[in-house]
Amino acid sequence: MLTIRNLSKTYPNGVRALNNVSLDIPNGMFGLLGPNGAGKSTLMRTIATLQDADGGSIRLGDIDVLADKPATRRVLGYLPQEFGVYPKVSAEAMLDHFAVLKGVTRRGERRDLVDALLKQVNLWDVRKRKLGGFSGGMRQRFGIAQALIGDPKLVIVDEPTAGLDPEERQRFLNLLAEIGERVVVILSTHIVEDVTELCPRMAIIAQGQVRLTGEPRETIRALEGRVWRRAIDKAALPQYRERMIVLSTRLAGGATLIHVLADAKPDDGFESVAPDLEDVYFGQLHHAASAGAV
Repeated sequence: MLTIRNLSKTYPNGVRALNNVSLDIPNGMFGLLGPNGAGKSTLMRTIATLQDADGGSIRLGDIDVLADKPATRRVLGYLPQEFGVYPKVSAEAMLDHFAVLKGVTRRGERRDLVDALLKQVNLWDVRKRKLGGFSGGMRQRFGIAQALIGDPKLVIVDEPTAGLDPEERQRFLNLLAEIGERVVVILSTHIVEDVTELCPRMAIIAQGQVRLTGEPRETIRALEGRVWRRAIDKAALPQYRERMIVLSTRLAGGATLIHVLADAKPDDGFESVAPDLEDVYFGQLHHAASAGAV
């Protein structure tokens, strides 16, 4: 169990990235949803001991994360949004190097570990290929392999599927789901579908604050009967935004399709639709924006 209490962080330029964040994250996949700039990466970097908080606490089991960074790092696997590799080094050699850095010094033990990880992330057949020749999805799977060195109790992945094609994305999500059967895995993303498909629990963060926590299906159920859809002319969209809570817009058949949040039918031409996690997400972002404007 990862327990976060009253975590706050304000940067020197005055940006308050985290504002009294509290979360309980059990074993398994946990989705952290939020737009760019919401505070997700700051939270992930703080949990990963890469930066300090101004106040609050984080505990991973018996470990005080903020006070005992070496102990945390021994049981942590981290795949940041951007991570560098040596393009002229093979996957096998680079993973061997990472294993040495993690304290696996016995050559035979390290070889067995590297072989097992390359097979787990389906990179065994390309283990001799230089990392500079890897696709985006292959690089992400290599990133997970290095994050799993040392049998971590906590794995953090920050925006892992951004830029992946559908096949690579699904392969990567399946790998995360497999890992999440044994340890705490935090999936930080702005891609709602990733959380819908993978995570039994989630939180939505916006403007540095936790706006909603729970099970995705329960949060969706709370919107039943309150989401309405209509096709409109794009030019009319500002008028609808003034009068209604417009959750999302998308083009469909040359028209603009809008989802609106309302307790009753908002106007003629609207039809009730089954909500999904995207509606929950945009509803919370709208609420956060409204609260910030007050």
